[in-house]
Amino acid sequence: MLRSRLRLTKPHTGDTRPNPGNAANGLSRQEAERREFVLNGSMHRVVPAICFPLVVYQGFNQLFKVIDNVMASHIGAVTVSAVAYLTQINQVILAIGGGLATGGSILVSRYYGAGEFDYVRRLVNVLFGLCGILSVCILLMIPVAPAVLSFFGTPDTLAEEGTGYFIIGLFDIVIVFFNNIYIALERARGNSKKILRLNIISIIVKFILTSVFVYVCGFGINMIAAAGIAANLCILIPGMRVFLFDSGPFSLHIPYVKFKKHTVQPVSRLSFPVITEKASFAVGKIAVNSMSTRYGAETVGALGITNNISGFVTSLQNGFQDGCSSIISQNLGAGNTKRALHAFRIALMWNLLIGVTGYTVTMLFLPQISRIFAPEDLQFAGLIAHIYRYEASGIIPLGANATFMALLYGFGYTRLTLCVNFSRVLVFRVPLLWLLQHFTDLGSESVGIVMMTSNILVTLLSGSIVAVVYFKEKKRFKE
Repeated sequence: MLRSRLRLTKPHTGDTRPNPGNAANGLSRQEAERREFVLNGSMHRVVPAICFPLVVYQGFNQLFKVIDNVMASHIGAVTVSAVAYLTQINQVILAIGGGLATGGSILVSRYYGAGEFDYVRRLVNVLFGLCGILSVCILLMIPVAPAVLSFFGTPDTLAEEGTGYFIIGLFDIVIVFFNNIYIALERARGNSKKILRLNIISIIVKFILTSVFVYVCGFGINMIAAAGIAANLCILIPGMRVFLFDSGPFSLHIPYVKFKKHTVQPVSRLSFPVITEKASFAVGKIAVNSMSTRYGAETVGALGITNNISGFVTSLQNGFQDGCSSIISQNLGAGNTKRALHAFRIALMWNLLIGVTGYTVTMLFLPQISRIFAPEDLQFAGLIAHIYRYEASGIIPLGANATFMALLYGFGYTRLTLCVNFSRVLVFRVPLLWLLQHFTDLGSESVGIVMMTSNILVTLLSGSIVAVVYFKEKKRFKE
């Protein structure tokens, strides 16, 4: 399995200095300088410079989810539970586009670092072509939306409340598919600041529209989903404009949308494990939510909210995961394994620092945080706080796990990331919850225990795998 690491089809000399050929290949002076910085700049500066905008971007994305829950809580407890449950179903579908974006980003970063700009252009166009095909498949789910919800075991009360929300969400998913590709490609060339700027605009639109729809107009959760579409269009429209008018390797041209074996196969080989990994993880979370309905709909809602609270911290750690994997991949493309491993070590330090800070802050202000999601229901707020105390124990380990995954993604070991994330939910989480439900009388406390245990165990697993990969690559570099 370790042999699955992505390798360039052409040898590369490792010379990463800017050259006059950059202009011929369509790289602007600014982009050439950014590429030079990633490949030859001080790694203590490169990692924060690339990752911090992505950290803020991920934080804003998490804020999207929290806004939905807070606004939904104003409507009612069943509504917030419906939003939490249906969000997990959406994550299963989004895994397809997310996996394609991740696999494509690894490839593009590698060849971009190697200076293979013509192949980068072909990959970019094939990625958008594949995304278009997937989008058509998603839209075909709209007429059978109730059957889809039934397939995922959605409780009748939540399905009745959220079918319209889910249907509107399918349109949003199509937009997010294209946004994921755009963001992944911008990340691949180190342009994380642009991602941040667009996302700030998007979150402002989301906040204003949702507030007006819920608090002023008194609309239901369907309009919360509609606000999400408007917000995501704020990323899609300027993003697509960049690719349509770009003359460099990241430009869109119909003649380059050719599904040839030499472009589709590498993308598929890297993306399929990631798609499977993300989908199985989301399915596992749905299974946990479904099993948690044994303790009542409010437990499901509380679990979704605790995921969002911890997500404020883990999303920041995921920013370092995304940025670090891109840095690693670019430097491997340039033939510099030593710099790639150095980037991993620096990102690990940052993610552990974020984990310690996040755990401390959320635990100190947990009563106030839980009341935000249940301002008029003290019992529900208490349930949220009770479950979160267990889940918070996994925040620091998950910071390490995110960095371990960055190393595996960057080196192209997507089959190993599949193994790790599959185990996180379907090995360490679902079976344990089943055991606690059938052999203990812990009640809703079981859900918190399961979250804590699975997050710690998956970090031990990924850490063991990365230790083998790290020293294997370090030995190969020395040889």
